[in-house]
Amino acid sequence: MSEPPVELGASATTGGRRHRVLVVEDEDNIALALDYLITREGYVPDRVASGADALPRIRATHPDLVLLDVMLPEVSGYEICQGVRLDPSLHDVKIVMMTARGSAIERRKGLALGADGFISKPFELRELRDEVRRLLSPDA
Repeated sequence: MSEPPVELGASATTGGRRHRVLVVEDEDNIALALDYLITREGYVPDRVASGADALPRIRATHPDLVLLDVMLPEVSGYEICQGVRLDPSLHDVKIVMMTARGSAIERRKGLALGADGFISKPFELRELRDEVRRLLSPDA
């Protein structure tokens, strides 16, 4: 992980404001890796570790992107995704669902509920970085 530091460019900001990324992940080791990636890319990270805390935090902070684990304590990632998509004030929040059960059925379910992307665990950081960049690019 000795890549050079990333300069903040147009991909990390919107109108001079850095993109905010909320990680909804109950496994600390995965959350730490995601926090590292998000920070290194120049985005502002935030995290909640339970499904019950996710929707209130999304409503309170209105992140640009949510990296959303499917299997969470209390409320599933699918329910959270659906809750975001049913709230018109959150129409512009992008969602990438993450799951260890990366079957085609799981992917279709997530996308049908309104996810913008889907990543299977374990994932390559490069794959996730590319997906985050794609969704937060000015043309997304």
